[in-house]
Amino acid sequence: MADLHTITVRQEPAELRKRSLNQLAQYIACGLDPEKNVLFLQSMVPAHSQLSWVLNCYTMFGELQRMTQFKDKSEKHRDNINAGLFTYPVLMAADILLYQADYVPVGEDQKQHVEITRDIAERFNGIYGDVFKVPEPLIAKTGARIYGLSTPEDKMSKSVPDGCVFLMDEPDVIRRKFKRAVTDSDTGRCVYFDREKKPGVANLMNIYSTLTGKSYEEIEKEFEGKGYGEFKPAVAEVVVEKLSPIREEAERLIKDKAYLSDVYKKGAERASYVANRTLSKVYKKVGFLQV
Repeated sequence: MADLHTITVRQEPAELRKRSLNQLAQYIACGLDPEKNVLFLQSMVPAHSQLSWVLNCYTMFGELQRMTQFKDKSEKHRDNINAGLFTYPVLMAADILLYQADYVPVGEDQKQHVEITRDIAERFNGIYGDVFKVPEPLIAKTGARIYGLSTPEDKMSKSVPDGCVFLMDEPDVIRRKFKRAVTDSDTGRCVYFDREKKPGVANLMNIYSTLTGKSYEEIEKEFEGKGYGEFKPAVAEVVVEKLSPIREEAERLIKDKAYLSDVYKKGAERASYVANRTLSKVYKKVGFLQV
């Protein structure tokens, strides 16, 4: 859970702690087994912040200026354009490089962060030798970029809650959001994929395809001769079917604070072991004395 990243925007401390636990519960409910996956809070492994500072010194100012996310967030948070927001990608690079990752599963909108991570790693390796593994982005063929239900020109964002589906949304809330989803003014109300002319419909088809495994061609045939009045509820139902078990399991786990605490503490220990090996190698390369 990337809690260090969250404080680029002002947070209510108690609420942040609550959300961190909720997110952990949701990860487990989605199928991440703590016995097979290392689940931990970023702030509990100091190596993330320590490596981030070193990498800051090997990242160019111009590279950070070109990051799309910094431009977007600066526009939305003009009253809080802080240094952490600017160097956010470097901390993200530290998150990845500490664990010598081969692949980084990301959406299309995060590909730029993997690219700058690769640039930083290659620059550091070029000076000090083979220190970091240079990772590749792993982008799904469907579902790599989901757009807002109310703003299909922009990616789905929690800052627009009416157009965003949350894992913990109740079924009726999900159905209502899809019922209100923006489509288009096509008089034929035909269901076919055209990202430019029908962004809302294309977005719904993308969601439906991701959750059912059906191709766009199969979806077009399934809803041939049917309008949005049938298509939107159908998408809503597959989302409800997929998310309801996750929500129910997460709700159960959230009540078991002792279990969640045990998971993130053990996860932090396991992560620290791996992260500190990489950090020690980096410190030696740049010339730091170590205890």
